[in-house]
Amino acid sequence: MSAVAAVATASLVVAAVLVLYRLLSGPTLADRMVALDALLVLITSGIAVNAAATGSGEFLDVMIVVSLIGFVGSVTVARFIEKRGP
Repeated sequence: MSAVAAVATASLVVAAVLVLYRLLSGPTLADRMVALDALLVLITSGIAVNAAATGSGEFLDVMIVVSLIGFVGSVTVARFIEKRGP
């Protein structure tokens, strides 16, 4: 693994730990949803870094599925929060 991939992976791990803290301590549902979206982006980024570092595209399909799950989940929770009201 190259130095750039190692630094990118370490940065993603640190960011994931911070996002997990926000996910667990978020006072509102919207805060938790934003943290979950950020975590899914970090997972997708981790898969992309792995694919670039190894030169293998085996997990690119998984990356697309994770992105789609994140999008559909965000839209679903946003509609739930909107219908629930203040």
